[in-house]
Amino acid sequence: MSHSVLFVCVHNAGRSQMAAGFVTALSGGAVEVRSAGSLPADRVNPAAVEAMAELGIDISSAQPRVLTTDAVEVSSVVVTMGCGDACPYLPGRRYEDWELEDPAGKGVEAVRPIRDEIRRRVTELLASLD
Repeated sequence: MSHSVLFVCVHNAGRSQMAAGFVTALSGGAVEVRSAGSLPADRVNPAAVEAMAELGIDISSAQPRVLTTDAVEVSSVVVTMGCGDACPYLPGRRYEDWELEDPAGKGVEAVRPIRDEIRRRVTELLASLD
């Protein structure tokens, strides 16, 4: 069975974009991934782009997207990262809520530990899908 993961945060500019980048890189493209935000920003957080580039993962072309019910419907796993009540709940999906510091407005030094925690959680998530 193929898996599809949706990462949701408020601005879809930092945490969810880094998580999506890790899923693509660590699964070798085997897991379909989407990310979205309840109030998407204009662009991906430059510190998140830089932090991921340090690991050889390029998320510079990613664009923040608005969260839709359709995105939830086509995903087998929905990971929320502090989007509160804006996340639609649909039966038959696996939901996880990851408490992560918001990297918005922070420099790359502050984003690195958030990035590393996301990588740890994505690794666990991918292992649980097999």
